[in-house]
Amino acid sequence: MQSKNPTWLETAVFYEIYPQTFYDSNGDGIGDLPGIIQKLDYLVSLGVNAIWLNPCFVSPFGDAGYDVADYYQVAPRYGTNDDLRQLFEAAHQRGIHVLLDLVAGHTSIENAWFKESCKPEKNKYSDWFIWTDSVWTPPLAELQNVRGFADRDGAYIINFFYMQPALNYGFANPDPRYPWQQSVDAPGPQAVRQEMKNIMKFWLDMGADGFRVDMAASLVKLDPGRRMTSKFWQEVRQWLDQDYPQAALVSEWSNPSEAIPAGFHMDFTLHFGMTGYTGLFRKPFRSSFQRGDRYGWSYFDASGHGNIRQFLDEYLVHYEETKDVGFICIPSGNHDICPRLATGRSVQELKVAFLFILTMPGVPYIYYGDEIGMRFVEGLPSKEGGYYRTGSRTPMQWDNTSNAGFSAAPAERLYLPVDSLPDRPDVAAQQSDPASLLNTVRKLVELRKAHPALCASGFFEPVFAKAGHSLFVYRRTRAAEDLLVALNPANQAVEVHLPDGLVKQQPKVLYGQTGAILQESGSWILRLPGISGGVYQLE
Repeated sequence: MQSKNPTWLETAVFYEIYPQTFYDSNGDGIGDLPGIIQKLDYLVSLGVNAIWLNPCFVSPFGDAGYDVADYYQVAPRYGTNDDLRQLFEAAHQRGIHVLLDLVAGHTSIENAWFKESCKPEKNKYSDWFIWTDSVWTPPLAELQNVRGFADRDGAYIINFFYMQPALNYGFANPDPRYPWQQSVDAPGPQAVRQEMKNIMKFWLDMGADGFRVDMAASLVKLDPGRRMTSKFWQEVRQWLDQDYPQAALVSEWSNPSEAIPAGFHMDFTLHFGMTGYTGLFRKPFRSSFQRGDRYGWSYFDASGHGNIRQFLDEYLVHYEETKDVGFICIPSGNHDICPRLATGRSVQELKVAFLFILTMPGVPYIYYGDEIGMRFVEGLPSKEGGYYRTGSRTPMQWDNTSNAGFSAAPAERLYLPVDSLPDRPDVAAQQSDPASLLNTVRKLVELRKAHPALCASGFFEPVFAKAGHSLFVYRRTRAAEDLLVALNPANQAVEVHLPDGLVKQQPKVLYGQTGAILQESGSWILRLPGISGGVYQLE
């Protein structure tokens, strides 16, 4: 059994900030850290109390900062190390925790370690990356490589794009036919592991509250079951529990049953790994973003053709295995997911989706702009390795002024163009509208934090969830608190007889549809109109 989770995670609601498109404070067209500081009070008003900040370190930005050139320096376009320190301090003053994005598996080809590693002469960094022993080595299964890049006679292994050389954490089972495959105990892999801890310590000591780890399962190569990769993260977790017990460790793994025993406090449901996540909001997952073709339908679709079991059956396996030791994170979206949650959905549909996101167990994540219904912007050329993902990364829409209030720069200098449609949503227009999506999300966040049963470790039990039926009903309990959540994303009314003994007296409506639960002929019936839902207090 692992040590306890950081206490603040119990009531955490995260907000993911893509720094280059959140708020530009100096008019250069790119969002920055001082801009985030200026908008912290907005986050307070939203009710979120934790931030996941995408990479903000020195980088040539071949992959939007996921190609790190210097792990110890903030990229000048975002500000300085002192700006990041000030962000930590300003956030903490407001009760907000900040997680940095840790790219642990690879660097940029512009990283000083890699440049040294490219030299033919043996040096400190020669074995910090995975090099074959000949430039003529062809790619092997699961090991893409780049040949002819450097004077060193070898090919380097990559994790993703060509400019992201894999750091050398060793091989779980080195193949004797390839002597360049080093064991995890070799000096190079051991030095890399220590350096990653040094990086984490540097930022934790400056005020970071933990890390979201990019491609967390990718470290040790040819590692069946990620056994040796897990061992490394368990060592990191042991160190954090001892020296930084309130620091959070979150994995991009999308397999909670592996990631949480591997040492992470939380793991995401994503469009890879846990495939049921795509079936919630974004099925089909393809470039045209058509709804309901031969690839099937999302559960949160007004047609009612979706199937909650595609998500739930998979989710329950992971939930049962991890509920006592860690948390599953369900995000509204992120910088890698297309299209955005709002694409093709009405405001009412989005309200039902957020009812689900903010009442499920574990820790919810709101992708910047999803709380106002920002849409995917189609047809954009790729920006910094975004490719089809670029349309999910456009500037935050603060108001209806020039550039949607994101930047004072000329439109042609913006990092990415803003949504040009005249009906684009923005924060200012929704602030004073009680029925807006923004204010609905605020109410749901407030409700979650006010009821322990709705928080991270509150018990979860499905009450009604059937294929071919749009209604999803589940119970959240903790101590003496017993709540029922019901949602119907379809545009047709639904009803169901609730199990005997579940309801003993008329439930109190905490949120949403009134008059939904009524007693008739000695039994309790739940009725919901189309595209609606609610939270009800049973005891």
